[in-house]
Amino acid sequence: MIFTYNCYYNYFLSNIFPFTAYIHYSLNRGWGVVELESKSHSMIAMIIFIDESGDSGFKIKKGSSKIFAIALVIFDDELEAEATALNIKRLRRRLNRSDRYEFKFNKASKKERIEFLKVVQNCKFRIRAIVIEKEKIYSPNLRNYKDRFYNYVIKMVLKHNNKTIRNAKIKLDGSGDRTFRRNLRVYLSRELGKDKVMKNFKFSKSHSNVLIQLSDMIVGSLRRSYLYQKSDH
Repeated sequence: MIFTYNCYYNYFLSNIFPFTAYIHYSLNRGWGVVELESKSHSMIAMIIFIDESGDSGFKIKKGSSKIFAIALVIFDDELEAEATALNIKRLRRRLNRSDRYEFKFNKASKKERIEFLKVVQNCKFRIRAIVIEKEKIYSPNLRNYKDRFYNYVIKMVLKHNNKTIRNAKIKLDGSGDRTFRRNLRVYLSRELGKDKVMKNFKFSKSHSNVLIQLSDMIVGSLRRSYLYQKSDH
């Protein structure tokens, strides 16, 4: 399958970020993995921010999204994460937004999305993402239990990393109730423990973390590239 991006999201991935893209797609499984990786990076205090776009339900005829995506924004050095966060905060000031303003892809205008992506274009981070056409998922275990589906997708994008993720501090948008968060943490610790992917795993509120907002803007852009019926002109 040829992996395509439409409108200004094509500009975002091909021109704004100077990364090499590695794309794997399975029509039978209905999922694709995208890895946008910088040409050089160090292995110092790796930190990862995760967010999703679309919902994990399978009642598509009743309004569930056809496409579900999860993106990892990977910093190989926490200092680079801090520098990127500062760029985003400066953009917020330049746009005359309050310090409590939250960048969200689904609420942002086209102009604001482009401004945001340009601000982070030279920042040093990597992107890994998994994109799923849910109609091509046939497992009853995944289709009938949306939490299991969500947990499984996060595990997949973290686990199959070509040895590029080790001992990472992982931060996920802090949605979901206490039971969901506990079950996800236990599941990932069990599934990823022997691979030493995670150093720790924490939930973070997006409204107070601009790097969770960064992952939201990136995964939103990626998922939008699959929604061919959308027009951004």
